[in-house]
Amino acid sequence: MKELICSTANTHTYPIIIEKGLKDRLSKMKALFSEYHKVMIITDKNVAKEYLIAVERQIRLAGPKVYNIVIPPGEKSKCLDQTSIIYNELVNCNMTRSDAIVTLGGGVVGDLGGFCAATFLRGIDLIQIPTSLLAQVDSSVGGKVGIDLEYGKNLVGAFHQPKAVLIDPLFLETLEDRYMVDGMAEVIKYGCISSANLFVKLMGYTYHEDLIEDMEEIIARCCTIKRDVVEEDEHEHGLRRILNFGHTVGHVVETFYKFKKYTHGEAVAIGMAQITKKTVEDGISQPDTYTNIIEILDAYGLPSKLPSMPLDKVQEILFTDKKFENDALYICALKKIGEAEIVKIQKKQAIELFR
Repeated sequence: MKELICSTANTHTYPIIIEKGLKDRLSKMKALFSEYHKVMIITDKNVAKEYLIAVERQIRLAGPKVYNIVIPPGEKSKCLDQTSIIYNELVNCNMTRSDAIVTLGGGVVGDLGGFCAATFLRGIDLIQIPTSLLAQVDSSVGGKVGIDLEYGKNLVGAFHQPKAVLIDPLFLETLEDRYMVDGMAEVIKYGCISSANLFVKLMGYTYHEDLIEDMEEIIARCCTIKRDVVEEDEHEHGLRRILNFGHTVGHVVETFYKFKKYTHGEAVAIGMAQITKKTVEDGISQPDTYTNIIEILDAYGLPSKLPSMPLDKVQEILFTDKKFENDALYICALKKIGEAEIVKIQKKQAIELFR
């Protein structure tokens, strides 16, 4: 078992527990769950089929009454309509500020359920139980929650730190191969921005079995990097922007294709490659940085080529990016593998990222 403690500037402190088999030992976490009278589990249909009954039973044995809301899988559920459905169900179950929401699922469930926890009754406790690799290494940690609008991704949201993040790598045993690869894009991102050692380690795996065997350690390394960044910059005014490496381009790709052609990780992979191609050309990144990124993306079966998109449509999506401040956009660029910096560009420069 690995346990990290995240302490943010507002004095909120919570554990990030990473342990194989943790999902089968939730009943022993009475100190966490018994303080609540009611717990609402939010999950999706795919995860519910595999794990909902067992997780419900485990949490119920720890003390609280347990209810559930099961949403359709996929990015389309991160919307205002689904949020309203969840709010109404929380009211129907008489959930109060002394109760909690548990998100059991991937990034969509965590973002949506976390947003509901942040806003229902002006905020109730949130416990994250991430079941996808992407959620385990990235989205479950740090308190970013939100939903999409038709204009773009995560345009409505909040910072709402969880009460705890409970990560069991064994959830990944039932994860489809495509979504395992999807999560590896975020793992690679952490190597790119903060740990050359992690990047080299990822390049060294010859067999999938060896990668899986080391997954608890890999998840812990990514969570440690994110924890350290969040503790220094909870609300993304500075350092936390490095976590967006590849995301500005990636979100445009996702949105343009209506979240159907590319997964989040696939789009971020394209973004990391495209950004680095440009920063090498501009002399910001060392020349071999781009070739290294292409090599590792190819090794994990991730795309790297920017698809053809009309620039007028790209601009329409890009200019709704929440990372714009007036006419300036802050992007993460690599000096070299393992070392990132924030670069400020103007709108006219931003559109050049897609040429």
